Amino acid sequence: MLDKDHFNQLLNYIFVIGLFFLAYLVVKPIIFAIIYGILLAYILYPIYKFTLKKIKSENISAFIICMILLVLIGILFTVIIGALFNQVINLYSSFQEINIQEILEESLPFISSSETIEKIADTLESTAGKFIGNFISNIGNFILDLPALLLQILVFFIILFFSLKDGEKAFNYFKSLSPFRSEIQEKFFQHFKDITRSVLIGQVVVGIIQGIISGIGYFIFGVPNALLLTALTIVIGVIPIIGPWFVWIPIDIYLFTVGKTGAGIGLLIYGLFLINWIDTIIRPLIVSRRTQINPAIILVGMIGGLFVFGVIGFIIGPLILAYILLVLEIYRKNKSEDDIIFKKIEDYKT
Repeated sequence: MLDKDHFNQLLNYIFVIGLFFLAYLVVKPIIFAIIYGILLAYILYPIYKFTLKKIKSENISAFIICMILLVLIGILFTVIIGALFNQVINLYSSFQEINIQEILEESLPFISSSETIEKIADTLESTAGKFIGNFISNIGNFILDLPALLLQILVFFIILFFSLKDGEKAFNYFKSLSPFRSEIQEKFFQHFKDITRSVLIGQVVVGIIQGIISGIGYFIFGVPNALLLTALTIVIGVIPIIGPWFVWIPIDIYLFTVGKTGAGIGLLIYGLFLINWIDTIIRPLIVSRRTQINPAIILVGMIGGLFVFGVIGFIIGPLILAYILLVLEIYRKNKSEDDIIFKKIEDYKT
């Protein structure tokens, strides 16, 4: 039988666990807005610190960053998303006018069966139709979910504002809860910041920059549906190992194929000497080479994170795996240090 003290302790544990569970239920509907706000605050924190030096007010500095971001998001949705929608529709219309079966027969002469060619053409047309249908359906769902989305955006900006303003205080608070010894704690949190910087800025931000630079090249050299291809390049650019070359090289081959030799040569030079070199020049400037994570870890984390968390898993997945490896490494070093100290004590005794 439990005595009174143990029973009260058990009730306390149940009460605390119940509170955490209720907090989880409260936060669950807006968890992604909170995560996005915290991650973006981390990325924009250097800009906030620069603004704070000029304005000398935490509230005004954070407010300015939030307003600039709100304006950029407004421009993105009113201009770019509308143009992107038009380009998707135009691409589908152009696709409908193309005789896919004839192109396949010329491109795949080793397939003698016309029935097989016809099936492949039907599959491609059906896939394109489903893609457009899903795109339009998502637009409709977006309009229906607009009130909920506005609340998510409100939460996002609130979290962003206070993460910029009080992020350093919150980080120090979590440091105070750490179970590690002070010297181990300092190493852990330094590596923690390095890993976060490496994934968020070194991988995500540099990938986005590469995609945007690629898009500028598409517009300069007259690539059809440049905005749509720019969006695709940004997504691919964030993924390690693959990178923007996975998009711009096929585009360059297309330009040569359709007879746009000058544009093809221009994009080839642009890609080799600008797009590819961004990764070599900008990434080391933003993130020290010693903080780089193995690309395989980032890639596995992105793929697994995508399955579990959706789009935001591209960021959360690699961070989770990297943090686990960090904890294991800190534990390994701590254990080695303890073994060395224990051996010295034993040697001293003998």
